[in-house]
Amino acid sequence: MLLELELDAPQDFDFIIGEWNVRHSRLKEILSDSDEWYEFNGESATVKTLGGFGNIEDNHLHLPEASIRAKAIRSYNAQTTEWSIWWLDARAPNTMDTPVVGKFSHGVGQFFAQDIYNGQPIKVRFIWDATNPEVPLWEQAFSKDDGETWQTNWKMVFTKK
Repeated sequence: MLLELELDAPQDFDFIIGEWNVRHSRLKEILSDSDEWYEFNGESATVKTLGGFGNIEDNHLHLPEASIRAKAIRSYNAQTTEWSIWWLDARAPNTMDTPVVGKFSHGVGQFFAQDIYNGQPIKVRFIWDATNPEVPLWEQAFSKDDGETWQTNWKMVFTKK
């Protein structure tokens, strides 16, 4: 049975399996009129889990103020054909972020959640662009108006180690 599950496992996130160098760009002031960004480097390594129905991404981010560790934990629901993605940050080791949920279409995945940022209800969007699997892209955006408008606040560009 386990072998059958592995053969049926989704391949949506196969592009990110392995070790990567990451170039991060983050907006300095989120949900403001600011358009000032800062950049930093990082590394990530992703392995499959759950018989291929999930993966875990180990991140080392070299922020200007400190280097931190974080994990992205992803699992696939075969009944809904959707992925859930959680973020676990070592600065808050007892808390996982609200999962974003979504799926891929033509190499681009869109994932959404309702959350709170600085006491304000927001909608969160992750976009994974795997149309060039040699240089995958990820971005995070927040919306204060339930998805009418979005402000991208974090971008990541991955290059193979």
